[in-house]
Amino acid sequence: MPTPAWLVRITNDLHDADARAISLAKGLTVAQLNWKPRPETWSVGQCLEHLCLSNEVYVAPIEIALRTAPTGAVAEITPGWFGSWFIRTYIEPNTQKARARSPRKSAPIVRDVDASILQRFLDSNESIRDLAARAREHDVNRVRFRNPFVSWIRFTVGTGFQIVARHNHRHLSQAERVMRLPDFPSA
Repeated sequence: MPTPAWLVRITNDLHDADARAISLAKGLTVAQLNWKPRPETWSVGQCLEHLCLSNEVYVAPIEIALRTAPTGAVAEITPGWFGSWFIRTYIEPNTQKARARSPRKSAPIVRDVDASILQRFLDSNESIRDLAARAREHDVNRVRFRNPFVSWIRFTVGTGFQIVARHNHRHLSQAERVMRLPDFPSA
């Protein structure tokens, strides 16, 4: 069976996120990684930390859901109404309608991050890519996992992969905006 289109897209999205993160953070000093324009905003490093924590929190419940016998591959991810609404309202940067505080499990640390945050982010994306590859023989529109942030919500595995990919995009864009500010420190 050919590689499902959703797997190609999610894998490419994660590779693109890796390239963006490397372009953003490689070579930044610790001071640059941790610079914030205002105390209440996030630094480049905190954006990466948040993405690491979020990705890491999603891995375990998706992995548990995929322990079932393969359910048959599907070509595309089709989130249900709730998954689509959630992505559109809270995740997708172009249509995000509500600003919400990050769940405690994925809130960036208060203290400074160091340069290892980049590799940690890349590793977290690799874990998601591995899970996606394992999911290729499953109907990712039917296999569900418990949302790691709100236990009574269940998403399909496919929706989970889309959330991670779009969430990466959202916060990498946020980090890029921080770096474009006129007072971002030079090396």
